[in-house]
Amino acid sequence: MKIKAAVLVSSFAVLLFVVVGSLGGVHASSNDGAYQQMQVYSEVLSRVQNEYVVDPDIPKVTNGALHGLLESLDPNSSYLTPEAYKVYQAHKAEGRGEIGATISKRFGYADVVSVLPGSPADKAGIEDTDIFESIEGKSTRDMSLPEIRDMLAGPVGSTVNLSVVRARRAEPEKMSIARATVTIPAVSDKMLEDGVGYIKADALDKGKAEEIATKIKSLEKQGAKKLVLDLRNTSDGEETEGIAVANLFLNHGTITYLQGQKYPREAFNADPAKAVTSLPVAVLVNKGTAGPAEIVAAALLENARGDVIGDKTFGAGSVQKTIDLPDGGALILSVAKYYSPSGKAIQDVAVTPNVMVADATDSIISDDDDETPSATEEPESKPKSTPDDQLQKAIEVLKSRAS
Repeated sequence: MKIKAAVLVSSFAVLLFVVVGSLGGVHASSNDGAYQQMQVYSEVLSRVQNEYVVDPDIPKVTNGALHGLLESLDPNSSYLTPEAYKVYQAHKAEGRGEIGATISKRFGYADVVSVLPGSPADKAGIEDTDIFESIEGKSTRDMSLPEIRDMLAGPVGSTVNLSVVRARRAEPEKMSIARATVTIPAVSDKMLEDGVGYIKADALDKGKAEEIATKIKSLEKQGAKKLVLDLRNTSDGEETEGIAVANLFLNHGTITYLQGQKYPREAFNADPAKAVTSLPVAVLVNKGTAGPAEIVAAALLENARGDVIGDKTFGAGSVQKTIDLPDGGALILSVAKYYSPSGKAIQDVAVTPNVMVADATDSIISDDDDETPSATEEPESKPKSTPDDQLQKAIEVLKSRAS
């Protein structure tokens, strides 16, 4: 028994050394602290092995410990077991059906950041801030973010079974959603009152900066003197595209920069040749605004190029590195974060509008809650349509700004 415990403790320590080394290869003082923690981990594991009420499943215990260790860093850092890593690698290259929802983690469970219009998730009634308590009967609390996203994807036409917790339901709701090939909606535009042009982008995937540039030019030809850029519930896409979109409105200044402990600072500055408009602009954001869209909002706000109106954004923006482990598993580790021009880590603090306007359709779940998600009673009724207070405020703010 002692030999078995020693081998298991040593194996666990090796994995933890890999994690610590990946997190830094850092200063002696930091490593000294890590070594002290190793002694604690070894003691805990030894006690569990020898004194727990029944003979524990040590591989399960160590997998859970590593899962918790990585998830405590941020939602995008994950530990994958050898089995999970094989599945992850196999599915990465496949063209698979999706449900059309951007997923992160909150309360330890899978959290819906935003839903693409017209997607299977949208048609099924999935809403931002919904929480997927389980997928195919497996609790998402026990799953890494890559595993959650992998389980939501699958062959086109197949179904995925979910247990959904939301604020207006007393009990989790069981849903089956058919996966499909999800198409990103094109950028839309229209003229509003008093010469205000409106542009809506549901995602900032490759090519969207060019689409937005085309819409800006079209609206200016129609007589637009001011612009509203609607990035509410815009969370999908690529950070490079967010940088390109911000550059359409900026002819100077820093858009964003990347930096990490071992990742040298990489700044992205506005190229004057890529700016297409100098019209006053207001950017609409909400809790479903994340990633590339947050880069746009932060860049325009902190360069005093425009107003940001709505709710505080989600908070996402980092670069991950995959590190193979000796046992066939892997670490997916965040190694750098995107920062606003003033030096705020977007993933940590999100983007706070300079003009706050609550979303009329907001869920009553609070971001400050740290317990297992719970639901509340169904409201008496929900209006079929609600006024867009955020858009109306954006128009008011633009009217007060000189052209």
